[in-house]
Amino acid sequence: MTRLKINYVLMGIAALLLALALWPAVPWHRGEGDQLEQIKSRGELRVSTLNSPLTFMDSPEGNLGFDYELAKRFADYLGVQLVVTQHTTIESMFDDLDHEKADMLASGLVYNNERLKNYRAGPEYYSVTQQLVYRQGAARPKSFADIKGSLMVSAGSAHIATLEDASKKYPDLTWSTTDKLSPRDLLQQVENGKLDYTLGDSVTIALMQRVYPRLAVAFDATDDEPVTWYYRKKPDDDSLSAAMLDFFSQISEDGTLEKLEEKYLGHVGDFDYVDTRTFLNAIDSTLPDLQPLFEKYAQNIDWRLLAAIAYQESHWDPQAKSPTGVRGVMMLTRATAGGLNVDDRTDAEQSIRGGAQYLSHLMDKMPESIPQDERIWFALAAYNMGYGHMLDARKLTAQQKGNPDSWADVKQRLPMLNQKRFFSRTTYGYARGTQAYNYVENIRRYQLSLVGYLMEKEKKQAQKAALQAQLGQGYPVVDAQEALGK
Repeated sequence: MTRLKINYVLMGIAALLLALALWPAVPWHRGEGDQLEQIKSRGELRVSTLNSPLTFMDSPEGNLGFDYELAKRFADYLGVQLVVTQHTTIESMFDDLDHEKADMLASGLVYNNERLKNYRAGPEYYSVTQQLVYRQGAARPKSFADIKGSLMVSAGSAHIATLEDASKKYPDLTWSTTDKLSPRDLLQQVENGKLDYTLGDSVTIALMQRVYPRLAVAFDATDDEPVTWYYRKKPDDDSLSAAMLDFFSQISEDGTLEKLEEKYLGHVGDFDYVDTRTFLNAIDSTLPDLQPLFEKYAQNIDWRLLAAIAYQESHWDPQAKSPTGVRGVMMLTRATAGGLNVDDRTDAEQSIRGGAQYLSHLMDKMPESIPQDERIWFALAAYNMGYGHMLDARKLTAQQKGNPDSWADVKQRLPMLNQKRFFSRTTYGYARGTQAYNYVENIRRYQLSLVGYLMEKEKKQAQKAALQAQLGQGYPVVDAQEALGK
């Protein structure tokens, strides 16, 4: 992620210079009925996207997604309302642009030269690598020459150009396209064993592996490629381009882009197949008995986050005990339990109530300058290594010209608390900062898996219920994707 931060700075400088150069000439400065003027006159920024946890997703907490939050901020920058249209395929999104039903596409799309013949691309906001994916347990191909089976990609995707380039070196390479399934759908097909191979982007794959752990990466099919928005190409109209450049320059300079990158991508990390499979199995076998308690005592955080914390602490084992004497689902010390009126640390309800109460106290104790949506990560670091050591990490961050109120900045300094040349100058001395860093990152990954896995279970149940209603009570329920020919 360090390289991305450097890119943000360079992108911001370049965008600002280009925006200044374009300013006197672009129509949006004059308001002459160009793309930007039409958006402002309409009072709406119309955005088309694919539904996924990374780009756009409906949730009980409201709309979420990296692209959604960026697009919402862009709409606010323009002073208009954001209107989002969800699609299931890439081609249908571009149809919206062709028929002027959308002003732009915001859906984690890779920069592609072929697309530039008909559309324009906005600034880069992160980068990905295209990767070949297969199912865990099958033979791993080392190159396109080793492909033995069905390879499918979505129509309209940048993956087609990648395969066309690969076929010049590997003339026997064959593949098919589908206009019915999105890249995400095809990744699910591979995980389910219904398709041998597909191409996906590295970020989406890494996120989906938290829910579909049998997805395995064979090899990188491309180098790093920028991810960008797309919008209509209109002769002599740079209005929307100039506005985007200025917007991305601002959010690069003020740290907003880095904060969003940390929120959605900063905790992706390395993938552990065995650990993820074990966790997903525990969701089915152990969580149902504890879920009512997490929902009851979660207080000011999502219950699924509280459940992820508990799993990191004890793997949801009420009898768990560490060599240092902490015990229970939330692994409370005897002293902490006493202060929280927890008489029996091995009682699941008492432990969860006490752990949630203590975590809430830590969040309330955080400096008010820390943004509300990041206070939980600081509190978790304090939960793991102590409040004083968390303050030391903030102090180190400030000393090194970072932002002590930004979790993205502070977490980078946590491992320094292990090193004498740093902790010798702190107030509270040595701390297991690397452990605290891994602790928070693991919790965020467990939360990602838990949220995604529960959503998939709910979706499958809804599909089965819909099929049952269509087929009638006398017919057996089959897998929804099989019934739909997927």
